[in-house]
Amino acid sequence: MNVETRTTHASERIIDADGAQIDVFELPTDSMSLESLLSDLFENHWREIVFGPIIQGAVFEWRAQQAPTRIGMFDGYLTVAFGVPHFHLCIGEHKGMPSHPVASALAHHRRTSRAELFRRVCKAGTPVSWGLRLFNGRGEQQITILLPNPFLNPDTDKILKAPDWSRLELWDQLRARWFGLDAPDPFDRSGKGFRHE
Repeated sequence: MNVETRTTHASERIIDADGAQIDVFELPTDSMSLESLLSDLFENHWREIVFGPIIQGAVFEWRAQQAPTRIGMFDGYLTVAFGVPHFHLCIGEHKGMPSHPVASALAHHRRTSRAELFRRVCKAGTPVSWGLRLFNGRGEQQITILLPNPFLNPDTDKILKAPDWSRLELWDQLRARWFGLDAPDPFDRSGKGFRHE
Protein backbone atom coordinates (compact mmCIF):
# COMPACT_ATOMS: atom_id res chain seq x y z
CA MET A 1 0.00 0.00 0.00
CA ASN A 2 1.43 3.34 -1.02
CA VAL A 3 0.01 6.26 0.91
CA GLU A 4 1.40 9.69 0.13
CA THR A 5 -0.45 11.61 2.83
CA ARG A 6 1.80 14.30 4.27
CA THR A 7 1.20 16.55 7.19
CA THR A 8 2.76 19.72 8.50
CA HIS A 9 6.27 19.26 9.86
CA ALA A 10 5.89 21.73 12.70
CA SER A 11 6.24 20.09 16.07
CA GLU A 12 4.58 21.10 19.28
CA ARG A 13 6.39 20.84 22.61
CA ILE A 14 4.13 19.46 25.32
CA ILE A 15 4.67 18.49 28.92
CA ASP A 16 3.74 14.83 29.40
CA ALA A 17 1.91 13.55 32.50
CA ASP A 18 5.27 12.66 34.10
CA GLY A 19 6.62 16.18 33.57
CA ALA A 20 8.84 15.27 30.61
CA GLN A 21 9.12 17.56 27.61
CA ILE A 22 7.91 15.85 24.44
CA ASP A 23 8.14 17.19 20.89
CA VAL A 24 5.14 15.80 19.01
CA PHE A 25 4.68 15.70 15.24
CA GLU A 26 1.04 15.08 14.35
CA LEU A 27 0.34 12.27 11.87
CA PRO A 28 -2.83 11.56 9.87
CA THR A 29 -5.30 9.23 11.59
CA ASP A 30 -7.19 7.86 8.60
CA SER A 31 -7.10 4.07 8.49
CA MET A 32 -5.16 3.87 5.19
CA SER A 33 -2.33 6.04 6.53
CA LEU A 34 -2.15 4.19 9.85
CA GLU A 35 -2.28 0.77 8.19
CA SER A 36 0.52 1.81 5.83
CA LEU A 37 2.67 3.21 8.66
CA LEU A 38 2.18 0.28 11.03
CA SER A 39 2.58 -2.33 8.29
CA ASP A 40 5.86 -0.72 7.24
CA LEU A 41 7.18 -0.67 10.80
CA PHE A 42 6.25 -4.27 11.59
CA GLU A 43 7.05 -5.80 8.18
CA ASN A 44 10.32 -3.98 7.48
CA HIS A 45 11.65 -2.86 10.86
CA TRP A 46 10.45 -5.53 13.32
CA ARG A 47 14.04 -6.27 14.41
CA GLU A 48 14.63 -2.60 15.30
CA ILE A 49 11.52 -1.51 17.18
CA VAL A 50 10.30 -1.98 20.74
CA PHE A 51 6.54 -1.79 21.23
CA GLY A 52 3.74 -1.94 23.74
CA PRO A 53 1.62 0.40 25.80
CA ILE A 54 3.34 2.89 28.09
CA ILE A 55 0.80 4.09 30.63
CA GLN A 56 1.06 5.39 34.18
CA GLY A 57 2.03 2.41 36.31
CA ALA A 58 2.84 0.01 33.46
CA VAL A 59 5.44 -0.05 30.69
CA PHE A 60 5.52 -2.90 28.18
CA GLU A 61 8.68 -3.09 26.05
CA TRP A 62 8.31 -6.02 23.69
CA ARG A 63 10.57 -7.05 20.83
CA ALA A 64 9.37 -9.36 18.09
CA GLN A 65 11.35 -12.59 17.83
CA GLN A 66 10.35 -13.07 14.20
CA ALA A 67 8.77 -11.22 11.31
CA PRO A 68 4.98 -11.01 11.47
CA THR A 69 3.22 -14.05 10.04
CA ARG A 70 0.15 -11.95 9.27
CA ILE A 71 -0.88 -8.30 9.17
CA GLY A 72 -4.47 -7.59 8.21
CA MET A 73 -7.57 -5.49 8.75
CA PHE A 74 -10.99 -6.65 9.93
CA ASP A 75 -13.84 -4.44 11.13
CA GLY A 76 -11.53 -1.49 11.74
CA TYR A 77 -8.93 -3.48 13.66
CA LEU A 78 -5.39 -3.98 12.42
CA THR A 79 -4.07 -7.35 13.58
CA VAL A 80 -0.34 -8.01 13.74
CA ALA A 81 0.41 -11.69 14.40
CA PHE A 82 3.71 -13.38 15.17
CA GLY A 83 2.47 -16.95 14.90
CA VAL A 84 0.07 -17.37 17.82
CA PRO A 85 1.03 -14.16 19.73
CA HIS A 86 -0.75 -11.16 18.22
CA PHE A 87 -2.32 -7.82 18.99
CA HIS A 88 -5.19 -5.76 17.61
CA LEU A 89 -5.41 -1.97 17.23
CA CYS A 90 -8.64 -0.22 16.28
CA ILE A 91 -7.48 2.21 13.58
CA GLY A 92 -10.52 2.28 11.30
CA GLU A 93 -14.29 2.22 11.16
CA HIS A 94 -15.55 -0.34 13.68
CA LYS A 95 -19.14 -1.59 13.38
CA GLY A 96 -19.23 -4.96 15.17
CA MET A 97 -21.16 -7.97 13.96
CA PRO A 98 -24.49 -7.47 12.13
CA SER A 99 -26.20 -9.38 14.94
CA HIS A 100 -24.33 -7.38 17.60
CA PRO A 101 -23.51 -3.88 16.31
CA VAL A 102 -21.21 -1.63 18.31
CA ALA A 103 -22.68 1.62 19.62
CA SER A 104 -21.22 4.65 17.85
CA ALA A 105 -19.90 6.12 21.14
CA LEU A 106 -18.01 2.90 21.88
CA ALA A 107 -16.69 2.70 18.31
CA HIS A 108 -15.44 6.29 18.64
CA HIS A 109 -13.78 5.46 21.99
CA ARG A 110 -11.92 2.48 20.50
CA ARG A 111 -10.66 4.08 17.28
CA THR A 112 -7.35 5.93 16.98
CA SER A 113 -8.04 9.65 17.16
CA ARG A 114 -4.47 10.89 17.59
CA ALA A 115 -1.22 9.61 16.11
CA GLU A 116 2.14 11.25 16.57
CA LEU A 117 5.81 10.82 16.07
CA PHE A 118 7.56 12.04 19.19
CA ARG A 119 10.94 12.74 20.67
CA ARG A 120 11.43 12.90 24.41
CA VAL A 121 13.65 15.76 25.58
CA CYS A 122 15.74 15.53 28.77
CA LYS A 123 16.19 18.31 31.34
CA ALA A 124 19.40 19.35 29.55
CA GLY A 125 17.21 20.19 26.54
CA THR A 126 18.33 17.46 24.12
CA PRO A 127 16.45 14.43 22.73
CA VAL A 128 16.87 11.08 24.49
CA SER A 129 14.26 8.87 22.78
CA TRP A 130 12.17 8.75 19.61
CA GLY A 131 8.99 6.93 18.70
CA LEU A 132 5.37 6.72 17.61
CA ARG A 133 2.30 6.89 19.84
CA LEU A 134 -1.36 6.18 19.09
CA PHE A 135 -4.27 7.30 21.28
CA ASN A 136 -7.94 6.30 21.13
CA GLY A 137 -11.01 8.54 21.07
CA ARG A 138 -10.79 9.21 24.80
CA GLY A 139 -7.09 10.08 24.70
CA GLU A 140 -6.01 6.73 26.19
CA GLN A 141 -2.80 5.34 24.81
CA GLN A 142 -3.17 2.37 22.47
CA ILE A 143 0.49 1.68 21.73
CA THR A 144 3.95 3.21 21.78
CA ILE A 145 6.57 2.09 19.28
CA LEU A 146 10.07 3.04 20.37
CA LEU A 147 12.45 3.58 17.47
CA PRO A 148 16.15 2.68 17.50
CA ASN A 149 17.97 4.81 20.06
CA PRO A 150 21.51 6.07 19.35
CA PHE A 151 22.34 5.94 23.06
CA LEU A 152 21.37 2.28 23.63
CA ASN A 153 22.95 -0.98 22.51
CA PRO A 154 20.44 -2.61 20.11
CA ASP A 155 21.02 -6.10 21.58
CA THR A 156 21.20 -5.38 25.31
CA ASP A 157 19.58 -1.95 25.82
CA LYS A 158 22.67 -0.98 27.83
CA ILE A 159 23.81 2.63 27.54
CA LEU A 160 26.55 3.12 24.94
CA LYS A 161 29.73 5.05 25.76
CA ALA A 162 29.38 7.04 22.53
CA PRO A 163 26.19 7.66 20.52
CA ASP A 164 25.64 5.67 17.33
CA TRP A 165 23.86 8.29 15.22
CA SER A 166 23.20 5.74 12.44
CA ARG A 167 20.45 4.40 14.71
CA LEU A 168 18.36 7.49 13.89
CA GLU A 169 18.00 6.29 10.28
CA LEU A 170 14.43 5.01 10.81
CA TRP A 171 13.43 8.29 12.53
CA ASP A 172 14.89 10.22 9.61
CA GLN A 173 13.05 7.99 7.10
CA LEU A 174 9.73 8.57 8.87
CA ARG A 175 10.30 12.35 8.96
CA ALA A 176 11.04 12.28 5.23
CA ARG A 177 8.06 10.09 4.34
CA TRP A 178 5.41 11.80 6.46
CA PHE A 179 6.65 15.39 6.57
CA GLY A 180 8.84 15.78 3.48
CA LEU A 181 11.89 16.53 5.67
CA ASP A 182 14.72 14.91 3.74
CA ALA A 183 17.61 16.36 5.75
CA PRO A 184 18.30 15.03 9.25
CA ASP A 185 17.51 17.48 12.06
CA PRO A 186 20.77 18.48 13.84
CA PHE A 187 18.77 18.81 17.09
CA ASP A 188 18.24 15.03 17.05
CA ARG A 189 22.01 14.58 17.19
CA SER A 190 22.70 17.14 19.92
CA GLY A 191 22.45 14.86 22.96
CA LYS A 192 25.29 13.41 24.97
CA GLY A 193 23.62 10.28 26.32
CA PHE A 194 20.51 8.51 27.58
CA ARG A 195 18.93 9.19 30.94
CA HIS A 196 15.58 8.53 32.61
CA GLU A 197 14.27 11.77 34.10
